[in-house]
Parts: sequence; structure tokens; C-alpha cells
Amino acid sequence: MSVAGGATAAKLLIRASGDIPVDTPRAPAREAAKHELSKPMYHENDPNLLQRGLDRLWDWIGDLLSTASGAAPGGPVGLVVLVLVVISLVAALWWRLGTPHHTVRSADALFDNSPRSAAEHRAAAEAHAAAHHWNEAVQERMRAIVRSLEERALLAPRPGRTADEAAAEAGRPLPAHAERLHAAAREFDDVTYGGRTADQQAYLAVRALDLDLQVAKPFLTTAAQGAAE
Repeated sequence: MSVAGGATAAKLLIRASGDIPVDTPRAPAREAAKHELSKPMYHENDPNLLQRGLDRLWDWIGDLLSTASGAAPGGPVGLVVLVLVVISLVAALWWRLGTPHHTVRSADALFDNSPRSAAEHRAAAEAHAAAHHWNEAVQERMRAIVRSLEERALLAPRPGRTADEAAAEAGRPLPAHAERLHAAAREFDDVTYGGRTADQQAYLAVRALDLDLQVAKPFLTTAAQGAAE
């Protein structure tokens, strides 16, 4: 046998013995690949759960802005103009209506559960006015008015009384001041429950009413005299 023939025979024997094709079923092969890829060495540089969540959030915001800029007249520039217009409207409403007060309004009671004298309410009102806290100053001055009328027996002390009720009741023995009492009660309600912002002028009006009422002489009917005794 020639050398070339021997080499060819050897190659045939090697191919017959070592190159036998292996036919592996698909399911076991898939499971083996999954097991292999689940090893930690393949996931060392993967982003954590928080990073994946942030990536999805930014992708969603980007898609949303892209859609909005496509729908807005003028494209991205038009979208920016619309956003600025909305911000301007919100700022204008905020300035007009004042800072919203998130007050839980279970009742419209004038006083809280810590009763104080008229003098104490006046002192608190003046302290708030000195700090330019006009809402609180108006509230405390209105409370001083009603407490002063209770101390003078022109109003019977009654828990849960509202500012409107106090104004209506006080207007009977003090008819010359009835209109101003109702105006002060409305101012109190506006800043306490209506989200309005008072100013210095509003406080000075309530303060002037308080000073006038301190020297006002009541008009007592027979029924009012009986209630005061």
C-alpha cells in the first residue's frame, strides 16, 4: 500500500470513529442552555431592579413627549409654548385665589377646643399682623370680637357657633354694626374655608370693628335683657 493510500485510509477511519453526528433533542438542549445562561457570571453587569424601573420610566416619558410634540402645532417648539401657557394660567389662578388651605372642614365652628379670652385673641392677632400673616390676624381678631361680646353678656357662650351665626346674633343688640359684623364674618369664612388670602386692609377693617364694638352701647330688647341676666 502506498503512503498516499495509507493516509487516505487513516482519514476514513478517524472520520468514522470521531465525527459521528450527535442528535440531541430540542427540549433538553433548551433547558441546558437556560441553565447555563442563568449562572451569575453572565449577569454581573446587568442593571438592578431600580435601574430597570427608571429606564422604563424614562422610556415612557420620552415616548409621551415625542407623541405630544408630534401632535402639537409647531412640533417641539409648539409643545414648549403650550407648557408655558399652562404654567402661566396656573400661576395666575394661584395669585388670584391665594395659597390653598388644606383644612379639614368637619364643622364651621369659630373657636377650637382651647378657649381663650378676648384679650388673648387680640394679642395673637397683633402678633400675626406684625409678621404680616394677615389670614391668621383676621381669624384671631374675629374670635376676639365674638369672645368680647360673650364676656359682655351680649352673646351667650355657645360651643360650635359659626362666624355667620355670631354676626347675626350680635347684630340684634348692635344694629348699627350689623352690616360690618356680617362683612367680618364673610372675611373670616373666606380665609378659613374658602382658600382666600387676606391683606392688611382686610385686617384693619376687622380691627376697627373690634375697637368700635368695645365702646358701643347695645340696644337691648326685653328678650335680650332677659337673656343677659
